[in-house]
Amino acid sequence: MDLGIRGKRALVCASSKGLGLGCAEKLAEAGVDLVMNARSEGPLTEAADRLRDAYGVEVTAVAADITTEEGRAEALSAAGELDILVTNAGGPPPGLWSDWDRDDFIKALDGNMLTPIALIKASLPGMMDRGWGRVVNITSQSVKAPIPALGLSNSARAGLTGYVAGTSRQVAPCGVTINNILPGIHATDRASSLDANVAKTQGISLAEAQANREATIPARRYGTREEFGAVCAFLCSQHAGFIVGQNILLDGGGVNATL
Repeated sequence: MDLGIRGKRALVCASSKGLGLGCAEKLAEAGVDLVMNARSEGPLTEAADRLRDAYGVEVTAVAADITTEEGRAEALSAAGELDILVTNAGGPPPGLWSDWDRDDFIKALDGNMLTPIALIKASLPGMMDRGWGRVVNITSQSVKAPIPALGLSNSARAGLTGYVAGTSRQVAPCGVTINNILPGIHATDRASSLDANVAKTQGISLAEAQANREATIPARRYGTREEFGAVCAFLCSQHAGFIVGQNILLDGGGVNATL
């Protein structure tokens, strides 16, 4: 399928690896010019070079912490007139409700709620003026079904979801859509970190922790960055203009809900 976005310009955050990289790969495959962002310059430059060579699109790498005001300014400056925004940032650490204090929550809110909101606010005026735009936020299945050990993430991402619900309806008349993708467990560094925490807590091997988690997923496997990226690219396409303010689960059936 031709997604109809060849020549568009996208900023993809935290895209040197994992789900962000999956989104960047599929957008590049669709002919979208990219500004890729991540904190570590080496892996980011390597990924950008690979996509530039593979798909012949323009790729600019911006090594900066997107959760800081300076990092956002640098990425947005490099992006220029932005058609597509994919927000993404690493999730807060797991723990117990009793582990966290105010500073922990502020840090989680900065990374997983306030940073996406700041990027959205900076990008929307230009998109609205041009009559077309796509924003996709990578959040979590915990928005639909909170995960006890991820209380910081549950809180911050739920706040972003509420913001998107109202804002998306206000900008839709201008041809701009905002949607969220809610990943379950995918084969990424984040999954490895969570599995390592479970293994340590339960006194089992990493392989056993992964096998136990896979057994709770109806698909009986972890998701891949490629299939995640394909969904992101579709939501950014010309074909998705009637999808507004939605929360799309990609979790292998892990959330057992009718709606």
